[in-house]
Amino acid sequence: MEYYQQRGGFFANIPTVTRNLFYVNVVVFIATLINQDFMMSTFALYYPTSHYFHWWQLLTHMFMHGGFFHIFFNMWALIMFGSAVEQTIGSKKMLWLYFVAGLGAVALHFGTMYLEGLYLENQIMAGSATAAKAYATLKVTPTVGASGAIYGLLMSYALLYPQRRLTLIFPPISMKAMTWIIIFAVIELVLGVRGIADGVAHFAHLGGMLFGWLMIRYWRKKGTLFNEYGQY
Repeated sequence: MEYYQQRGGFFANIPTVTRNLFYVNVVVFIATLINQDFMMSTFALYYPTSHYFHWWQLLTHMFMHGGFFHIFFNMWALIMFGSAVEQTIGSKKMLWLYFVAGLGAVALHFGTMYLEGLYLENQIMAGSATAAKAYATLKVTPTVGASGAIYGLLMSYALLYPQRRLTLIFPPISMKAMTWIIIFAVIELVLGVRGIADGVAHFAHLGGMLFGWLMIRYWRKKGTLFNEYGQY
């Protein structure tokens, strides 16, 4: 039996799709630091009725981030969980999973924004100046981040390795992966419904989880979930 050790450093050992997604996110983040106004107005995601909206933003916003810690934690999760998921289901399905979860996050996010818009329109009809200002803000507020796709990967990881124990950096609590994902889902739902932590798209996170769950369920039902090369 021949022993082979892959060389090339840390990133060379990260699966292809996960590694390239990481590179694209970093390059786009650097470009945003160089010309934030152009990048945000062109590639961040805006509500469909906004004059800033373009169809490609449905995809490009997934590679945009609002600051160092935003991209740091998303990329940490991408490498930690995306690598394991890609090694299990294969690169092609990993790519589908990432983008379907990201677009599913957009769908749920837009759905909640639509309902919020309807509520504000009714308030405007009743003569509320505050509602008119909030409605105008809704249309020009950009959404950025890979979080929807990342939450899809987190859900997928928990479904693939439900008994594997994970320990957070803070607080340093160790629990099973499935337990963590249930806790995350409940927290996102509560914060989203109550409108806590303004500026975070909680329902986008839930949308990513939902579509990640649907994709894994679909492949598992078809019997095509695992990497055809048997790499785990």
